Amino acid sequence: MTSPEPRIPGPDHPITIEPNPERIVVRVAGQVIADTSAALTLREASYPPVQYIPRRDVNVALLVRSHHVTHCPYKGECSYYSIPIGGQRSVNAVWSYEHPYPAVSDIEQYLAFYPDRVDSITHA
Repeated sequence: MTSPEPRIPGPDHPITIEPNPERIVVRVAGQVIADTSAALTLREASYPPVQYIPRRDVNVALLVRSHHVTHCPYKGECSYYSIPIGGQRSVNAVWSYEHPYPAVSDIEQYLAFYPDRVDSITHA
């Protein structure tokens, strides 16, 4: 089986990645899951912006890798993690492109969180 050919972001499907100067804090069940001043903001087409947080700034001991995997034609294979302390709501709450396509390679070693699967994602 061969991997699908990556699509390249362009005018019909723009993707930009920029450093976010704000401090981003993610909380679940009263615990800080992530705290960073080195997030990247990914903007893709008409989707809401997503904060990608460096893995080094995430308490990965609170995450459990799931078997769920998806594929994005622009970013590549996506792995998911659950946050057990968040209960059922926090299943597959975190995602990561561990080997992203070259056009979005800046997000390698970064994690993103679904806002509705954590208690809060604050920007300060």
